[in-house]
Amino acid sequence: MKRNWLVVMLTVVTAILLAACGTSDKKEPSSSSNEGGNTNNEEAGGEFRIGMEASYAPFNWTQQGDANGAVKIADNAEYAGGYDVQMAKKIAEGLGKELVIVKLEWDGLVPALQSNKIDAIIAGMSPTEERKQTIDFTENYYTSDFVMVIKKGSKYEKATSIQDFSGAKITSQLNTSNYTVIDQIKDVKKQTAMDSFPAMRVALEAGKIDGYVAERPEGISAAAANDKLAYVKFEEGFDTDISNTSIAVGLRKGDANLEKINEILKGISEDDRQKIMEEAIHQQPAAQ
Repeated sequence: MKRNWLVVMLTVVTAILLAACGTSDKKEPSSSSNEGGNTNNEEAGGEFRIGMEASYAPFNWTQQGDANGAVKIADNAEYAGGYDVQMAKKIAEGLGKELVIVKLEWDGLVPALQSNKIDAIIAGMSPTEERKQTIDFTENYYTSDFVMVIKKGSKYEKATSIQDFSGAKITSQLNTSNYTVIDQIKDVKKQTAMDSFPAMRVALEAGKIDGYVAERPEGISAAAANDKLAYVKFEEGFDTDISNTSIAVGLRKGDANLEKINEILKGISEDDRQKIMEEAIHQQPAAQ
């Protein structure tokens, strides 16, 4: 009896040890996102969460429905449309992921990326040397140049050089190279930076400023949306690195998808990029 009892006990202990080993070998099922919204970009499927202002037409804007391929904004009843949205859709498709758009303030984009709340910034952001210190960038997906948006009929309408704006009240968007280059205008009356281009259009029409520095698509958009506005293309323009007038996708340092996204972007021809931008300019809500 004693021997039989020992055999039974050994059998039970062995079963318990085997069960424990089996449990330790099991892995939790992978999830595409955690509670903070961070996605596992190294795996196919799941979400591709991108941040944007949704207020920088024609690159991105907010609208009420899904017309013209707009995408619903996360935790919001509104939709985001524009050039950035269409490019984001192509990137998400190439990665095999579901596109999710997160609407954020401009200054909150980089912190949101670094804290894993979003996976990428696709928001008309230029890959400046300063930004490269904290995040990585893909190859450019759009390149433009700086113009000055002005009030139609003003004395600045025939300007050809940035120095023609000497003594003028000029501004641009907060924390952008657009605002920094204003210092190149001699004796300029540099105004406080503003949060958004729609606000600048209002200030310009009201006469609070004489002009604002923007990239060419914004100049075209402003003139198309408001017949009281125009823009100046310079023969003698701002001295700036091409990175300040180019647009790229912002990613966390060391993101494994950097090269994959570059490959996706290489597959989009320059003609297609220009076509998408032209469509965005005409589709933006203000132009309608």
